Amino acid sequence: MSGRIITISREFGSGGRTIGKETAAKLGIPCYDQELIEKIVLETGLDAEYIKEQGEYASHRSRLANAFAARDTRGMSMQDHLWQTQYQIILQLAEQGACVIVGRCADYILRGRAPVLPVFIHASREYRAKRIVEVYGERRESPEKRLKDKDERRKAYYQHYTDMEWGNAANYYVALDSGALGIETCTDIITQIYHMN
Repeated sequence: MSGRIITISREFGSGGRTIGKETAAKLGIPCYDQELIEKIVLETGLDAEYIKEQGEYASHRSRLANAFAARDTRGMSMQDHLWQTQYQIILQLAEQGACVIVGRCADYILRGRAPVLPVFIHASREYRAKRIVEVYGERRESPEKRLKDKDERRKAYYQHYTDMEWGNAANYYVALDSGALGIETCTDIITQIYHMN
């Protein structure tokens, strides 16, 4: 593998996607977020919205319910097939050189396979609730309920496929509070750390 990979894991609404894109732009390296979804669409023929939802969020909040979700004759769910494709594409992207990969368990997939700087972006529930209304607009469902649902399903997905605890600071080199620090400062910190090694 050539070049260092930054992986951005994030709480819903914390601005992790924006931080990933801005960090990549500052470093002059590719950022894979929507671009990763597009690659999976080409590989699988699945709908982009389905991949966006099922490639990072568990169908159920319960780990046990996910383990017994609809399975084919080989014992695999559609989400398992998607996981395998996503896994291989992330490895291929890492082979191409330095980049930023947002979400999709990339920190776990590349652990021990590439030089990785795993980052976790979080923020207070109040900050995130305000931000998702500003970024994604008003919805019928309350912002707090959306945050809770997205975070719980993202956590369940991560634990199901990695057997690790999503959001546990011990799993990341850097954990940043985007609400306290701001998007620009988080971007600057990650960029500086990247240049240090």
